Amino acid sequence: MEKVIVEKSAGIIHVRINRPEVLNACDGETYNAIADAWDELENDPGLRVGIISGAGRAFCVGTDVEWVKSPDADGYVDRLYPRMLHMTKPVISAIHGHCNGGGLEQALACDIRICTEDAHFGSGEIRLGWIPGGYGTQRLPRTIPLGPALELLYTGGRIDASDAYRLGLVNHVLPDENKLMEKAEQIAGEILKSAPLAVQKMKRTVLDGLDMPLPQAVRLEKESFDFLMRTEDSKEGALAFAEKRAPNWKAR
Repeated sequence: MEKVIVEKSAGIIHVRINRPEVLNACDGETYNAIADAWDELENDPGLRVGIISGAGRAFCVGTDVEWVKSPDADGYVDRLYPRMLHMTKPVISAIHGHCNGGGLEQALACDIRICTEDAHFGSGEIRLGWIPGGYGTQRLPRTIPLGPALELLYTGGRIDASDAYRLGLVNHVLPDENKLMEKAEQIAGEILKSAPLAVQKMKRTVLDGLDMPLPQAVRLEKESFDFLMRTEDSKEGALAFAEKRAPNWKAR
């Protein structure tokens, strides 16, 4: 059985973690297969948005603790999280059930998070004597307020979907998995209407700018704006708007 199922259609790559018997806990092969999918998204001009989800009763409970005991586990975060850190194309996480540990870290690495009403979130590494190894100590306090982030990190506790929405961890809460995937694809479809190169520049400008002092971040925005205004797509976008038609984007 494939540990990760990858499907592509109409500019979207769907990545589904497929280890339902262990609530989609990830071993090295699983992490590498997900990283391969994000490499494909980044390098294929025909792919513009990623959606990641989980099979069975969970999104992902994190790293497979049994596998961590093996010699193969050394360096398991060396590919996936650096890959996601430097991506230019947007990724949506569609979360149901458990989203814990490394599963939460994968969700935090995505641009947009949505979940079902039964979803719950936590960072339980501290209960194992670990700390997060996939940038969870850095991403969580950048995503939700510091106090709630530290409480989750220090205690290994969990929050439900309503708290996740209240804290800004997720954008939308849906009643079930069918509605969840409909919403993920609807958001992806809206992104596909935008200029591909502008979306990529937008992502890097926003995310890179967050870690800069404001004057430097403003310069980055100006550089990105000036670059895009020199492209054919900027002219096409304005012309299509004036002519009341869909634009024909060229750059990928």
